Amino acid sequence: MVKHYQPLDTVFLALADPTRRSILQTLSARESTVSELARPYNISLPAVMKHISVLQRAGLVSHHKIGRTRHCRLVAQPMAQASTWIETYRKFWEGRLDSLERFLKATAPATKTIPTQSSSQE
Repeated sequence: MVKHYQPLDTVFLALADPTRRSILQTLSARESTVSELARPYNISLPAVMKHISVLQRAGLVSHHKIGRTRHCRLVAQPMAQASTWIETYRKFWEGRLDSLERFLKATAPATKTIPTQSSSQE
């Protein structure tokens, strides 16, 4: 079955995997070859290529070939779209939590302070 995702869905799908997030972190510092990206992981080169392919479909990575070497670079624009989406819901939930806090303060029973006994009883 072929799944058709919206652009934002593919970004979140790509970011869901820790290996792909790590690859993006590496690419945020510098352009890298596929071999350089694969080096830190205990997985095969084809597995790393699959991760890169998911990142490319999400628009997070672009690549170009120089001879037989494929160089990858980060494309940050799709993450900006995801950040905008998250920010909308952050504002929503902050507003809801602020309302809950006001409600709880308004309905909380008044607490009485119980005097403590002095430890120096003679």
